[in-house]
Amino acid sequence: MEEFIVNIIHRPEMVPEYAEKVTGHGKAEDIGRKALLTESLDIFKTQQEAAHINGLKTTIQMTYASLFNDEAVELAKEHHEKYGDEISLTLLGLPCEEFRAKYKTKDFCIWMFDMETKKSIVDDVFGKFYERFGFYPESTGSYYMDADLTNYIKEKYPSVKCAVATCWEEGPKAYHTCNNSWYTLMDGGPWAPWIPSKQNTHAPAANEAEDSGIVAIPHLSRDLIACYDGNGSNFGTHPQNVLRGMIYKAGEFDAEGNYSGQEYPYLYNLIDQYRYQAKFNNGYAYNMMFVGPGWMNKMGRWEAPYELLRQSYFDGCAYYGQLKKEGKLKDMTMAEFADYYRQKKSYTEPECALWRDILYGSDKQLFWYCDPFMRACVNMNQGGAIVDLRPYVSKLEWKVGIGTDHVQEAGYPFLIQEKYRAGYFTHYAGEGTVRSAKLCYNGEEVDLCQCRTHAHFEEANGERKLILDPVDIEFYDLTVKLQTVIAFPEGGSDIRIERHILEMSNPDAEVSINEYMVACYGITEYPEDMTCITLNAAKDGKNEELQYAYKCRECNVEGADEVSALIPPIHTKVSMTCDNAATGYYREGYAFSPMFTLGYTGAIKDKEVFSTWLKLEKAN
Repeated sequence: MEEFIVNIIHRPEMVPEYAEKVTGHGKAEDIGRKALLTESLDIFKTQQEAAHINGLKTTIQMTYASLFNDEAVELAKEHHEKYGDEISLTLLGLPCEEFRAKYKTKDFCIWMFDMETKKSIVDDVFGKFYERFGFYPESTGSYYMDADLTNYIKEKYPSVKCAVATCWEEGPKAYHTCNNSWYTLMDGGPWAPWIPSKQNTHAPAANEAEDSGIVAIPHLSRDLIACYDGNGSNFGTHPQNVLRGMIYKAGEFDAEGNYSGQEYPYLYNLIDQYRYQAKFNNGYAYNMMFVGPGWMNKMGRWEAPYELLRQSYFDGCAYYGQLKKEGKLKDMTMAEFADYYRQKKSYTEPECALWRDILYGSDKQLFWYCDPFMRACVNMNQGGAIVDLRPYVSKLEWKVGIGTDHVQEAGYPFLIQEKYRAGYFTHYAGEGTVRSAKLCYNGEEVDLCQCRTHAHFEEANGERKLILDPVDIEFYDLTVKLQTVIAFPEGGSDIRIERHILEMSNPDAEVSINEYMVACYGITEYPEDMTCITLNAAKDGKNEELQYAYKCRECNVEGADEVSALIPPIHTKVSMTCDNAATGYYREGYAFSPMFTLGYTGAIKDKEVFSTWLKLEKAN
């Protein structure tokens, strides 16, 4: 029995983001203006109505500002009693006259404050919540919650069991599309619920000792292709995101002023694709919609009139409501979901997503994999190449906020990232980060990145497998039919990649194969200092080591047991091994192409299999 769970989260954000300047009509800033507060609360009521008339319960995340508003507090109590809504608390919506009077700042991102101020704000907000409701909340959240903040909240307010803890791929891509002004930089986290580790919010806990004590959910459920390729703020199960992305057909006003005829099939297709992920996650799929009132401003937004903003939200809730009536969806509050998730998932059970393009008609397919040891993305449009890899196994402690080395940047570092470090398709010189293979025959070379394919998913014997459709590789006088199998054994930090030769036009031919990984480390497009990296090829207890110095050096060791790179800034060792007789090698990059390459070369014949392993390890 497949289960599709939805969290619908609303917040009475009395001073919604963006809205003060819009409703102010050019007046001097006044976040206490009555018109602003009244409109915000009216929109919150409208959002609640949209959910309730469709039989859906919500989580009401009270903002700090709303805790000073008697009507907002009474509404939350009423809806809790009448509809079963959860009264929760968010660390968004901090700005209000009371907050600014005490903290003397316009900052509003909780993770960007220094740690002592974070604690003070948390105590103020949680204390005010207790004063108004007589209990502490069971859930909370923000755009991002760093590990130190989460650990403090769980220790001080143990009732909290669930939190909105990150925005999936809310990093440089979103920053650039906001005119370089949206400093919520947090690439590299999970796209679906997880149990964050005490060491790093992005990295899931591997066991009880690492468990932060909460279940985390993402801020919006996003399109796992469109968001990865472009600005995620246009591609999420948030109706106003879809409007901002211009992915809809607008309606019209009739003679009586009624608005109708709008269409947004992409929104419904996106929700349905999340439902489909149950097939890869033991019958469970998740979706969430988290919307503040600033998105439904009476003056309209993104060339969309208020009527369309409002109607799209009602239509989105109606779709969830219809799925519920058909027995295809369960609506839960955040606290209810945390209990469900704890019963449903084990620490090492991965989250998998086999995702296809539903927007551009490209026939593109990605596979996303996330567990306590890694996050990886496999691109079938590039022959099954790994195009994103984050070493969660390192559980990198990453202090965030004023007074740390990372005031705004909260992302989890990558080893491979095709958007920020080029991937296979690069400029005329240099290499991009990717894990792929090349086949060579009589001086001709073909990279599997050039061989588009599709995949299906299998789960057996503790492994999640991607079985790629075979591809035909054509040389001048030889055709090779090759199939790739990529396996993720549960509970470890390895990826096994098998290349199966199914058929050759000349059964006696032999081709050479080069399994390679081009990598680096970083969190943005900009290169890091690589001189800290040590490259190594090991055989029979002997090591051929090289300290990176941008000199294009390389090392080849026949029958190497392992080739590896040690990367101290992110406490990570990455290595490759091979099950076949092969030569292991590493290559140093240069300043214009600051990467390193690990790989194995060998020979393969008809009906043979060439198998290699990629392994991640924590290195202090």
